[in-house]
Amino acid sequence: MKTIERYVFTSFLSSFLLAFLVLSFVLTIGLMVQIVQYILQGLPVDLVGEFALVTFPETLQWTVPLGLLVSSILVFSRMSADSEIAAMRACGINIFTVMRWPLLFAAACTILGIFVNNEIVPRGHEVRRNLLRRISVGAGLDLLEPGKVISDFPKVKILFKNKVGNTLEDVVVVDFSNPKIDHRLIIASKTIVEKDGRDIIFDMRDMTIDPIDEDHPGMAHAARFKYRMKDALKDGKYNPKEKDLTFFPYTAKDGSKRDGILTVLKKRKDNVKKIRKTQELKDKGMLKIAKKELSELRTEFMKRFVFAFASICFVLVGVPLGIRAQRRESSIGMAIALATALSYYLVIILMLSLEKKAAIRPDILIWLPVVICCVLASKLIPKNL
Repeated sequence: MKTIERYVFTSFLSSFLLAFLVLSFVLTIGLMVQIVQYILQGLPVDLVGEFALVTFPETLQWTVPLGLLVSSILVFSRMSADSEIAAMRACGINIFTVMRWPLLFAAACTILGIFVNNEIVPRGHEVRRNLLRRISVGAGLDLLEPGKVISDFPKVKILFKNKVGNTLEDVVVVDFSNPKIDHRLIIASKTIVEKDGRDIIFDMRDMTIDPIDEDHPGMAHAARFKYRMKDALKDGKYNPKEKDLTFFPYTAKDGSKRDGILTVLKKRKDNVKKIRKTQELKDKGMLKIAKKELSELRTEFMKRFVFAFASICFVLVGVPLGIRAQRRESSIGMAIALATALSYYLVIILMLSLEKKAAIRPDILIWLPVVICCVLASKLIPKNL
């Protein structure tokens, strides 16, 4: 009996590792392309390495469950097609026996997923956002892409068509720095970018500005004009979002104390109760906003567990589906795996899109794919005993 269990689990584990590596490679192609671009554009290697290090763990919430699903279907469909499952039944071996170690491994992956989704991914999410801010703001315009509106600088939006070194072509600047006018529109055919301390200087050629200032509302043209953005390279303070909240409180790199997600949940619940008790009917808008914020955080919290439970759910469903496939072609198994995973994650994505709809309780409905998988497993597994 132990020999059979070892044989099944060895096949399952080797298939899982292969599927995990392939899926990890596919999901990180975009990341690798971005890393290569940063390196070629001169970003320090240590900063690039930190960016890659904090981004990779986020892929685990996808690659581990999908790897388990693919390996479950492919391994057990092969065993079924080779009549190994039929031989085990003839020897009186129960399907639960051969599922034992794959299920235990999936349970361990679920526990690991809960930890990763609640501790590692949130911290990595915050670090990545700060790194992106350092990349986009700290490095000036060196790493910013042409054709995209740049809004990382204070009170200024920039758009340019092409970039050659530190020279920008067809530049459009919308300046909101003067409170006495709505905005100033500055257009230049060519601009040379220079740095002066924390300021960025745009040496503009063949430029147009409208208006000149609050005292001169008209348009002006100039062959050359230097425009200075003060404190453009000053690091801004990043405000943590729901995705950045870990399960346990911790101290960030900047020394600030970060509350755990349960603490923030309690504060938002108390805030809703307080508004209900103290506000009059005319202030229902405040209550509505508080409920939205609470629902959003609840859904984010539950999403982490639903993503983690995908590991054991996919094995519970994948094993009987693989046995019932009874065909050698891997394309059949892959089609079944794709349909199962797509259905599971579509429900999660739908609930996340409704996370601010407190009335329908998306934080509870997001557990629907887990419930469906358990119901399917309870129906399919007995049929394969």
